[in-house]
Amino acid sequence: MATVGKVIKCRAAVAWEANAPMVIEEIEVAPPQENEIRIKVIATGVCHTDLYHLFEGKNKEGFPAVLGHEGAGVVESVGPGVTEFKPGDKVIPLFLSQCRECKFCKCPKTNLCEQSWSSDRYAQMSDTTTRFSCRGQPILQFMGTSTFSEYTVLNQIAVVKVHDDAPLDRVCLLGCGISTGYGAAINTAKVEPGSVCAVFGLGAVGLAAVMGCKNAGASRIIAVDINEQKSEKAKVFGATEFVNPKAHKKPISEVLAEMTNGGVDFSLECVGNVTVMRSALESCIKGWGVSVLVGWTDVQDFSARPIQLISGKTWRGSLFGGFKSKDSVPKLVLDYMAGRIMLDEFVTHNMSLDQVNDAVQLMKTGSCIRSIINVSK
Repeated sequence: MATVGKVIKCRAAVAWEANAPMVIEEIEVAPPQENEIRIKVIATGVCHTDLYHLFEGKNKEGFPAVLGHEGAGVVESVGPGVTEFKPGDKVIPLFLSQCRECKFCKCPKTNLCEQSWSSDRYAQMSDTTTRFSCRGQPILQFMGTSTFSEYTVLNQIAVVKVHDDAPLDRVCLLGCGISTGYGAAINTAKVEPGSVCAVFGLGAVGLAAVMGCKNAGASRIIAVDINEQKSEKAKVFGATEFVNPKAHKKPISEVLAEMTNGGVDFSLECVGNVTVMRSALESCIKGWGVSVLVGWTDVQDFSARPIQLISGKTWRGSLFGGFKSKDSVPKLVLDYMAGRIMLDEFVTHNMSLDQVNDAVQLMKTGSCIRSIINVSK
């Protein structure tokens, strides 16, 4: 290809600062270095974690950056030392890498990776290394991925090849939100057949958690959200009941305890709100109840009364649904292609890169489940 080994000039949505709209700019994307891959991004979802960085985290050292971490594309070129990929391969960038060599990758108990940007830069949400520049200054690659750009560069430990027939404008969702919610139910909570579950927050992650509870065989799945319009959508993914906490004078934990004779077996918090995290724990039945934190946040402390855990409840956290990324994402793509998991049903809007700020606004107001940004043809 004519671009191999050369700097590519392309369009990207640059977040110059927190609490401000992204700006469509022409950026320069350097060629891939050793063990790196340059990818033409075809499609990307807009995830709440993008909004979190822009409007909640607001760490000044995390800007300027190109956001986006739920994408899919095609390999444009590879750097020295790359043997696993070739130009033309369909791939999904991974915000959670899998080097297969560090102590975490070798341990079956976790999906963390020591080589990931997240090992010591949670606040900034990016590594200091970047292949992007704009107006003469470096632009950070958000979560190591930056899919709000027509081209991006990643280390090969943070990319996975997917089936040649996979539709990239759907399987991109497996790069974050759907895998996160689905895996939180089946891997982290380990939802059991016949169990009673409650899912707090019915965005894409929460609805994916509902789908995970259903596929795991839960007998009751109570969907909890303050947006009544999410009720019907939750049923599509397997919810058996819907509760709006604002429709009750009692705390939601008491409402759920009355509905379930003492509390649910499993609860999943998919909002990223520390108050909701406590409510989700308190909604579990004592003795064996398991509550999982799924929503991303790192700006506030969370708390609970010790008796909640002393009485036998378990409080767990889940990152990327507990999936080891390179091992699991290709299998999830095949699960979608075989009809075992849903993706199409999450998509409510299809938009262009120029409309990325509109997509952010849709998510801020709860007016979408997932917006797909068609980045390149």
